[in-house]
Amino acid sequence: MDIVMGPVLYFRGLSAERCHLAAIIVVSSDLMPPELTVSEGDKALPERLGKRLGLTVWRYTFAIPASDSESRCAYSIGPHTWALSAPTSEPLRIAFTACNGSENDDPAFGDPNRNERWRNLADEHARSPFHLLIQGGDQMYADRVWQDIPELAAWRRLSRRAQLVAPMPPETAEAVADFYFQRYCRLWSQTELAPLVASIPSVMMWDDHDIFDGWGSHPKALQNCPVYRGIWSAAREHFALFQLGARPDRLPAGIGDPIGSHFGWAFAMGRVGVIAPDLRSARMQTQVMSDAGWHWMEQALQRLRDCEHVLFVSTVPVVNVTLRPLERFLFWIPRQQLYQDDLRDQWQSYAHREEWRRLVQLVLDFSAQTRTAVTLLSGEIHLGAFGYVERGPTRLYQFISSGIVHPAPSPLVARLLHWLSRRPYAIMDDIRMSMLSLPQTDLRYLAARNWLSIARSSDAALDIKWHVEGMSEALDVTIAGASP
Repeated sequence: MDIVMGPVLYFRGLSAERCHLAAIIVVSSDLMPPELTVSEGDKALPERLGKRLGLTVWRYTFAIPASDSESRCAYSIGPHTWALSAPTSEPLRIAFTACNGSENDDPAFGDPNRNERWRNLADEHARSPFHLLIQGGDQMYADRVWQDIPELAAWRRLSRRAQLVAPMPPETAEAVADFYFQRYCRLWSQTELAPLVASIPSVMMWDDHDIFDGWGSHPKALQNCPVYRGIWSAAREHFALFQLGARPDRLPAGIGDPIGSHFGWAFAMGRVGVIAPDLRSARMQTQVMSDAGWHWMEQALQRLRDCEHVLFVSTVPVVNVTLRPLERFLFWIPRQQLYQDDLRDQWQSYAHREEWRRLVQLVLDFSAQTRTAVTLLSGEIHLGAFGYVERGPTRLYQFISSGIVHPAPSPLVARLLHWLSRRPYAIMDDIRMSMLSLPQTDLRYLAARNWLSIARSSDAALDIKWHVEGMSEALDVTIAGASP
C-alpha cells in the first residue's frame, strides 16, 4: 500500500468511556487498504470517501479508551504506526493555529522557512503532547486557483457584465476540483505537518482563503454567478473531505447540520467545551450567518452549559480595533475595493454591526447565566493580539493568533493598530471592549508569526501562550475559570 497523504486525524467527541476519532488516508490504488488497529486491540475497516486523479480517499472511524490525558496509545495501518494522546480529562493541552499559508503560497515550492512555526509546535508536542489541535481558519490558501487554471484567468479578464453570465464548463469544473484535491494532498503531506496531523486529533473551521480571498464579502451578483458558484462547490466538497473527513452532505455527529447547510461544530471534553460557528457558508455582504446558523449556535451553546470553560472559536476576531471609518472611506477610492473586502470580512464592519452586537450579547448572556467562563479564539488578521469584552462583572477574553505560516504585515501596520486601539470602545451602552498590551511587551498587536498553546489544569485556570517567531520565550497569560 502506497499512502500518498495521511493519515489526518479528526476528533469526533467523547461518550461514556470512549474517545471517538476518524482518520483519512489517500492511496495510489483502488484496492482496499489494510484495517486500522488500535494498540488496545480494536480494529476498524476503511470506508471509501472519494476518488480523483487516480488517487482514492479512505476513512477509518474508531475509538480509544477515554481514561486520562496522560495516557498514550497508538494506532496502525499496515506497517505504519502513529502515537496519540486523546482529549479526555485534565490536564488538557490544546494547540490553536490559523492562516496556514499565504496568497501566492504553494507547499510544493519547498520554502525552508515556510513551516518554521510548525517545527516549533512539533518541538512543544514532543516535550508535552497536545490532545487537540484547533485549526481556526485559512488552513489552505486557494487563491492561486485564479492563476493556475487558465480558463479562470481568462474569465477574470472579461468585463463584469460578461463575467456574471459566463458559464462554468464541465471541463473547467473538473480542473477546479483537481486543483483543490491536489492542494490538500500537498498541504497535509508536508514533512513538518504530516506527523502532527497524524498524531494530534484536529477540529477545523474554514475561512475565506479555504475557498478564495474574500468569499462572502463580494457583491451578491458576483457571488451568485456560475463561475463563483462552481468554485464554491468544489471548495465546499474538498473542505468537508480533507478538513472534516467526511462527505459534505453526510456529516458526522458534532457538526451542526448533517447535510451541510453550514459546518458549525461543538464538542464537550469533560469540563471544557469547544464551539465554532461557520462564518462563511451563508456569508454575504450584508450577512454573516443564516437564521439556521444562528439557531444552531444558540442551541449548541446551551448544550455546553455544564462545562466550566468554553473555548469559542470565531475565525474572524470578535474583539478587535474597529476600522469602520476606513472601510467607508475606501469605498470612494478607485481600485481600493480589494482592501474594503478585507474590512468587510470583519465583525466590526458597518455592514455586520447588528450581527456583531447580537453575537456579543449572546455569548455574554450565556456566560453570565450559566456561570461558564468563555474565552474567544480567533486568527485571520496575521497578527497576535489580546483583548476583552465586558458587561458588568462578566468579562470574556479574546486571544488572536495568526498566522502560523502567513507572514505578518509590517511593524508600521501593527503600530498603527496599536495607536487606534489605545482607548476602550463602547459596543453598546452597557458593553465595552478593549485591547490590552501583550504580556511582557508594551504592544497591543504583534507583527510576527505565532500560534497558541492552551493548558487547563485541575484548578480550572487556562494558561495560554503565544509561541512567537524570533522570541525564545513564549508570551504567557493565565485566565481564571468561572466564578463558583
